Amino acid sequence: MSPGDPAGSTDLVLDGAIAHVTFNRPAARNAMTWAMYEQLAAACAAIAANPAIRVAVLRGAGGKAFVAGTDIEQFQHFNSGEDGIAYEKRVDEFVGALESLPIPTLAVIEGWAVGGGMALANACDLRLATPGSRFGVPIGRTLGNCLSAANLRRLCLKLGQAWVCRMLLAAEMPEAETLPSGYVEIVPPDALEERITTLAGHIAGLAPLTLQATKEALRRLGNDAQAADADLVRQVYGSEDFREGVAAFVAKRTPRWSGS
Repeated sequence: MSPGDPAGSTDLVLDGAIAHVTFNRPAARNAMTWAMYEQLAAACAAIAANPAIRVAVLRGAGGKAFVAGTDIEQFQHFNSGEDGIAYEKRVDEFVGALESLPIPTLAVIEGWAVGGGMALANACDLRLATPGSRFGVPIGRTLGNCLSAANLRRLCLKLGQAWVCRMLLAAEMPEAETLPSGYVEIVPPDALEERITTLAGHIAGLAPLTLQATKEALRRLGNDAQAADADLVRQVYGSEDFREGVAAFVAKRTPRWSGS
């Protein structure tokens, strides 16, 4: 992306087993345009289709924000409530594409994760944030729009309904340090790059089918407390990786995961 490109870009770079997805529009705090959302969907499809990728790291360019919501200019063309229905459905699809990736995802937040940026960070499995980073959806004092039930469900599953109520109904932007324990790991700026490398590398070395089945089972539980899991259990316990894991444990050696 050239510095003056108003559409921005969502860039995908592969580094061995790690996929790096960067929201690249720093002049606008990486506020998402439709082009960026479409490129995110394409990046998710490419990652899902590549069995060599074991973990994805998502980050905003510029070091000031993860994503500062959806570009407000795009709302100026709305003429009716039906435009809102179409918008929320479309955003749900993009967030859902990220949420449903079969590999672990890691969001790196430096600064702001606002509105759609909060939804994208929340859709990731793990989050790292620098001190003082802010999270929230303060639409009660900004745009006066609302979230879809699907995105509210995602937020409640990760943060808890009480926290979501507080953030949305009081239009607050809490700092990362005040969020519920386990939601985000706080990392000093000078240690961030090393922590990203260490954590992503560690995850990339774990049993991929185990992580995939865990992600999918958790997703199903989020939709249905009585979610069926026989297909997931069968896939993992019937895999070469499971047999390799048992053999390696008995032999007291490091397992060699193949993802099959």
